Amino acid sequence: MRIAPSILAADLADLAQGLSLCERGGAELVHVDVMDGHFVPNLSFGPPVVAAMARRTRLPLDVHLMVANPDRLLADYLKAGAKRVAVHWEATLHLDQTLGRIRQAGAEAGVAINPATPLEILGETLPVVDFVVVMSVNPGFSGQEFIPRCLDKVARLSQWVRREGLAVDITIDGGVGPGNIRALVEAGATTFVVGSALFGSADPVATIAELKRRGEGS
Repeated sequence: MRIAPSILAADLADLAQGLSLCERGGAELVHVDVMDGHFVPNLSFGPPVVAAMARRTRLPLDVHLMVANPDRLLADYLKAGAKRVAVHWEATLHLDQTLGRIRQAGAEAGVAINPATPLEILGETLPVVDFVVVMSVNPGFSGQEFIPRCLDKVARLSQWVRREGLAVDITIDGGVGPGNIRALVEAGATTFVVGSALFGSADPVATIAELKRRGEGS
């Protein structure tokens, strides 16, 4: 299992400290939510901020493009240092082509799906992605509660991946915390985006360790 703290939930006036907490806690990735005010009703990190973060951390940046027409921004975020990039199925016109561009740049290519989007739409896409982001909240804001039906969605996706013999990482994003991480591991999730439950805790470094302990069932 891999913990990917969502830097959007950190102190935005001190991102360097947030990145340091991720490293000290033993996180494997830093999740970067990019919002454009169109696909989701909020705005966040542009390419210069992502480039600055890439210079301040040894952890790979896991960039989640919650934007309309991600192709127009893709090159900028890849150049800024994104090592994993997820685009939304709901926002990408030529998904296969977009995923190919990500991989050609040397980054891992992923597709994200919203809570109301059925898994079945991934039929032609699953064999050509490195990871799938299952959104367990509606994208756009941190601090939302986990949508319970998404647990079954993760389980069904995990069964599908195993049945097809694919090497696809299943990332769960939204409302993840100590109270549900074990159930998500058992359902088949492998990467866990954690925002408010981590940076809103008294000790984010200790919380990362707690998440790993609970996820491993210890």
